[in-house]
Amino acid sequence: MSVLLRLSDVAVYAGDTCLLAPISLVLKQGQPLTILGQTGSGKSLLAQAIMGLLPDDLRVSGEIAVFGKTMTVEERQALWGRELVMLPQEPWHSLDPLMKGVDQVKEVYQFVRKKDPQEALVTAEDDLRHVGLADSGHKRPDELSGGMAQRLAITAATAGGAHVILADEPTKGLDVSRRDGIVQLLQARSSAGSLLTITHDVAVARQLGGLLMVMKAGHLVEQGEADQILEFPKDNYTRELIAAEPSAWSEMAPPIRRNSAEEILVADRLTLARGGRTLFDGLSFSIKRGEVVGIVGDSGCGKSSLGDALLNLLPISAGSITRPNKAGKPYQWLKLYQDPPSAFSSSVTLGQLLDDLVLLHGIDKARISPLMARLSLPTGILERTCMAVSGGELQRFAILRALLLDPVFLFADEPTSRLDPITAKEVIALLVELASEANCAVLLVSHDAALVQKTCHQVITI
Repeated sequence: MSVLLRLSDVAVYAGDTCLLAPISLVLKQGQPLTILGQTGSGKSLLAQAIMGLLPDDLRVSGEIAVFGKTMTVEERQALWGRELVMLPQEPWHSLDPLMKGVDQVKEVYQFVRKKDPQEALVTAEDDLRHVGLADSGHKRPDELSGGMAQRLAITAATAGGAHVILADEPTKGLDVSRRDGIVQLLQARSSAGSLLTITHDVAVARQLGGLLMVMKAGHLVEQGEADQILEFPKDNYTRELIAAEPSAWSEMAPPIRRNSAEEILVADRLTLARGGRTLFDGLSFSIKRGEVVGIVGDSGCGKSSLGDALLNLLPISAGSITRPNKAGKPYQWLKLYQDPPSAFSSSVTLGQLLDDLVLLHGIDKARISPLMARLSLPTGILERTCMAVSGGELQRFAILRALLLDPVFLFADEPTSRLDPITAKEVIALLVELASEANCAVLLVSHDAALVQKTCHQVITI
């Protein structure tokens, strides 16, 4: 097997601080390589270093060779799209917000693969059908769910036929069937080359097989054949990752649903349609203070839309939503976004955003440090913008910001889709504790049925 990518003692530094310890790897044709690890472990830094996408304030040491040739950043950038491609962690960063999905895939076939316009269109439509977007190709990215936008971004990125594919968390936020479909698509698209996948999902690592490298806090802790490591892990951290999969969790919801608790929301025969399609019809339920309510269903079925409707962010088509006792202030009815960058300004630091929140709502600043520790957030991120932290760190920061407002109702839209299993379990435990301790209702959307079944008092299936 020929070597497509070789890293020799590649490290990443911010000034004199080492963010990613020296790492060496070999990516061979037809042999997938998966890097598994916690949020903030340096996985994405490694991918950005390979692509030549690191911010100007970070520097790289070591050598990166592509197709047997040691290349500069500029030489690697010249291969983008045709020979070297990276699937982004955040689909919104790579999609044109004003262009229909099918046109974004069509353009790649037309201008990179040199197909005529009609053949490019037919091929693009076939690709979108393969990933479950046959009826959504005419929509813009903002009209898609997070999981649907992710599938579109992957389809567009791989259409150029690159031989080396770097996939950064390609399945986050997807239900199991869509997740497996994306893995199969990546395997098919990389059959003529090779695939380097970055993930915190143990199930994805298991499905991909091949070689596996486990990273923690910027260091490589274990490497070898995926099957061997996942069946017989040697490092304690690898064991923790495997044990933290939701299917292995114990029950963590409060043991008793307090029937005497105050109802804060009643939904009666809800119907919601978007884009000419009815998402759900005749849905009725009530939510009490201190209750954790789960919503499950396939990607694009209307889970996020239901939560938005309950917060009056979307109009319903029929039925009614009432808040019997007008509990809490408007800013205490909150949403944790599936894609946290959409909830933050990139022009100021996270610390400034917290200062603004403290000033606006008279929050005791002494509450911030303990919550940051509880969410495993380093104080150093307060000096960065939302674009300079990992997706998992930004999601935990979003939870921090919500908790400071003492929410009455918290709509958590896939709150762990960007978190490694260990951190995800901690965050879900925190949300369950919030419901019990602060008497807050939590509406938890997840693609993981096991997670919802083990944490919620009632489950709504769409």
